[in-house]
This record gives sequence, structure tokens and C-alpha cells, in this order.
Amino acid sequence: MLWAAAGVITLGFLVALQITAHHLGMPGPITTQAREVIYAPKSGFLLYASMALMMVVLTWRQRLIALGAAVGIDLVFLLVRWATGTYPAEGHPFGNGALWVILGVAVFALVRRTGPERVLILKGVGLGLLLVTGRKTGDTWLLITSQTRPVTLDPYVAMADHALGNPSWLAGRLLRASGPVGEHALDYVYAQLAVAAVCVALYQLRNVAAEQRFPRHHLVRTFLLIGLVGPAFYMIYPVVGPMFAYGPEGGHWAAADLWPDTLPPITTPYELPFDEITPRNCMPSLHTAWAVTIFIHSRKGPRALRYAGTFWLIATLAATLGFGWHYGVDLIAGVVFACTVEAALRTYDRGWDRAGVRLIAYGAAVFTVLLASYRFVPLEMAAHPWVSGPLLLLAMASVVHGYLRTTRLWEAETVPAPRPEPQPELAV
Repeated sequence: MLWAAAGVITLGFLVALQITAHHLGMPGPITTQAREVIYAPKSGFLLYASMALMMVVLTWRQRLIALGAAVGIDLVFLLVRWATGTYPAEGHPFGNGALWVILGVAVFALVRRTGPERVLILKGVGLGLLLVTGRKTGDTWLLITSQTRPVTLDPYVAMADHALGNPSWLAGRLLRASGPVGEHALDYVYAQLAVAAVCVALYQLRNVAAEQRFPRHHLVRTFLLIGLVGPAFYMIYPVVGPMFAYGPEGGHWAAADLWPDTLPPITTPYELPFDEITPRNCMPSLHTAWAVTIFIHSRKGPRALRYAGTFWLIATLAATLGFGWHYGVDLIAGVVFACTVEAALRTYDRGWDRAGVRLIAYGAAVFTVLLASYRFVPLEMAAHPWVSGPLLLLAMASVVHGYLRTTRLWEAETVPAPRPEPQPELAV
């Protein structure tokens, strides 16, 4: 029932988003996804990662057949594009095969399988398609924010960011000093965040085929819920980021050309009119939220996975600031948002545990206070950075501490108590 309800809600949301995009004169998520059956996909890596996620429900023999079929189909597409001179100028020349295989497995489950096995395979297909569709939905949503929110609140956030010492300006100069090698490395890490999430999820779901069931909680659930709920705040709190609002990328729409060399002056903030192209996707930083959840879920894995989760978190934070896509206060809001969403899912699994409900309420309250303070008292925060800065960090740390303390208590409850060893008795 839960999977069916989630499917119906997702389909309804996609149809509504498709209709909205059509009225605004832009392609919707269903259209853009359908095009990738034939045309070059935007991200071939994401399609193959989605196929890998789907294959957790298959046997090893079926996985090898599916992988071989995907690669074979992509080779055919490459040959046709080479022969017809239609090599793509944008996107990746591969990935169509992975999408064909995902759809083919769905048909295979409906035609050749029955009962629980069919349901399990369809769940795997749904999981893989959700990852792809989530990306398309996000792209469409970003275009909608740019056309429905004519002004941004960047001057407010920039003033609040003085409390943290304007870390995006410092990170931007450091990234520029690192040269093209550092820039390309961080850009790759930032762009392939979903692929990193799939790597962690594959470890968590490695036993699905053998056990014929999904674990109660895994990374994909949190990843998708963050992507579903987070963009709503883009409409409430539209922000384009320092590279656009205070940098050369903003053109004549920018408040000034200051980033990353000159700090913005402390002045009364105002609503900044902006173009109808740049997404208002900064508050909160969902890339930070996703990287935090990858870090959290990698803690239960082997050492290599834990190191990878730590690296991806640090590199993502460096990229979000260094490229000027986010302010420091965006990242703090993203961390609080991630811990709150993760706590909500785990509390739901436990039947709304009292400690979990308290943690959710506290995280939501802190998140609300953060956004309200950025909007209504940014000048006071900029004027007293030695007070407001530590308070921001303390608020974030308190949510993280609450999450760690609560989840450790939950884990301690699930560990069975050791059974006493039988003691030898003296014979009388």
C-alpha cells in the first residue's frame, strides 16, 4: 500500500509539474525524460547509476545480461550517430542503453514474472526511474523558480553571511589559486553527487536479491525526500548565489561586481530584481544536505566507503562555496535540513518515537529561526559577527548533536542484551 500510494503521488506530482511547465513554455520532466530514449541524455553517468540501482533486485546472471545489453545498445547508438553526423554537442553520447534496459526489465517483470518476484523487480525499476526522474523534476523546478520569482533576497543573505566572515569570498579566491586542476576536480565532484549516493546505496542494498526484500531504511529514501521537499523553499526564499548577485555571471542584473575579490559593504538589504534564467536555488543548499546524508549513511560501511563519504562531503562544501553558488549561511541551513529529514524518516520507521518527534520539532524550529533571522535581522548579524556567527554555528551543532544522541540511543535499544553463560555447578 505504501509503495502504491507513493507511486500515485509521484505520478500526480509529475503530471502537475508537466502541465505547469507547458503553460510557461518550457519542456516538463516527462517530456525531457522521454526524449532520452532516443536523443543524447544530459547525464549518461546518472542513467547507468540508476540502472545499477535497479539491478540490486536481479541475480548476478541477470545483471551481467542487463549490463551487456546496455553497453551493446549504446554502441549501436554511437555508430548511428557517427554515421549520420549527429554526434551531440551537449550532454553525453551514452546512457540511452541504460534507460532502455530499465524499461525492458519493467516489461520483463510484467510479462514473465508473477507474485512477490514481480513486485520486487518493479520496486527496483521504480527506484531506478525515481532517481532519473528526480533529476528531471529538479531541472524543471529550477526553471519555474526563475520565471515565477522576479526578485531575489541575495542582499539579505549576503548581509547575514558577514556573521561567518563571508566564506564564499575566501573559498572563491582559494579555488582560483588552485588553478584548473582544482576547479575541474571540484566541478566533477559537485556534478556527480547522485552517482556518489548510488555507490553508498548499492552497499546498503547489496542483499536485496538474496533476501527478496528492501531494508527498512536506506539512503535513496532520504535523498529523494530532500529533493521533493527542499525545492519548495526556493519559492519561499529565492536566492541566486554570490557568483550571480555579486559576480560577473550576473551581468547588468548583479548588485555589484565584487565576488570573490571584494567583500560586499554592510548596507541596508533590499529585494534584488533578477533575470528569468538564473535558478533561485540557494536556500537551503540541497547539495550540502545531500552530501551530509551520504556522509551519514556511509558511516556503517567499510573503511573505504567511510573515507569516500567524508571526501565527498568536504569536496562538496568546498565546491558550493568556491564556485560562488552558495553563501555560508546556505550551508548551515542545509545541514540542519538534512538532519531533520533523516530524523523524520527514521522516526517514521519506529512508529513516531517520542525522542524522534522531539528531534524533528527541534530541527524544524532551528531551521525556521535560521531562515527568519537571515530575512529580518541580517544587518544586526553583520554588525555583531562575533556574537551572531558563533550562535549560527552553535544552532547547527545542537541539531547535529541531537541527531547523534538520539540515533545512538535507538541503536543501543536494538542491540540484544548478551545472554549469560551457563555456570558449572558443584556436584554434591
